[in-house]
Amino acid sequence: MAGLLDLCEKYFGARDFYEVLKIPTNANEKQVKKAYHKLSLLVHPDRVEENVKAEATEKFKVLGRIHSILSDNDKRKIYDESGQFDEESEEVVMKNWADYWRSLFKEITVEDINNYEKNYKGSETEIKDLKRAYMDSKGDMDYILEAVPFTNCAEEPRLHDIVQELIETGDVPEFKAFTEEDPKKKIRRKRKWAKEAAEAEKLEKMLKIENEENAASNALSLAIQNRGTARAKEANNFFDSLVEKYANKAGKPSKAKSPKGGRIAKSPRKTKKKA
Repeated sequence: MAGLLDLCEKYFGARDFYEVLKIPTNANEKQVKKAYHKLSLLVHPDRVEENVKAEATEKFKVLGRIHSILSDNDKRKIYDESGQFDEESEEVVMKNWADYWRSLFKEITVEDINNYEKNYKGSETEIKDLKRAYMDSKGDMDYILEAVPFTNCAEEPRLHDIVQELIETGDVPEFKAFTEEDPKKKIRRKRKWAKEAAEAEKLEKMLKIENEENAASNALSLAIQNRGTARAKEANNFFDSLVEKYANKAGKPSKAKSPKGGRIAKSPRKTKKKA
């Protein structure tokens, strides 16, 4: 199993916890938490498309482990002084990073994600992420689209213009893989993204149908339950009325009448003959 530092380098291009969170080493507790919240929001497994959920989950775990170290004064002091940390302890103690995250932050809504996306696109943060992805992949657009948040093939022209400007200003070197990309590779990439988008849309529709069916099933169960309760109440009322009706009759002596309306004569008692 890969160590935490190896995972940091794999997913975030840095082996230093502060570099991963993009904060200075003297950042206070509030700054650490804010940086963790910002990055974890981008890779939260519940907020990404199905095709990148597995990788997002791993990134989410890495960020959680980093925060658990830097937010603990004793652990952070050891890490700052020696670069050491208890790797096994972090994995064992924190088994569910989603619960850990929820304990720190309020529930994130789709509106929160959309607002963050609007602020992220075109920001200095996006340009830094784009520059890093470009350098790490030596101009591979496939990698860039996977590494930079909120990107897809529809965003490619915009991202291409930004990188081209960075090349012209000398901020990044020119990589032939980027400036002279094979047109066939672009076509394959667009087909791949279109397929994944179709699958994601299909999955979303299935989930919507499933939710609607569950809602209908719950409504039917509730209706049946309510009807059963109503019938039970009706039955109780019916039996109560019967009890009351016949209880009242039992309390009054009734006089039997003959078929012609006259009184029915009592049969004379038979006397026993004496022996």
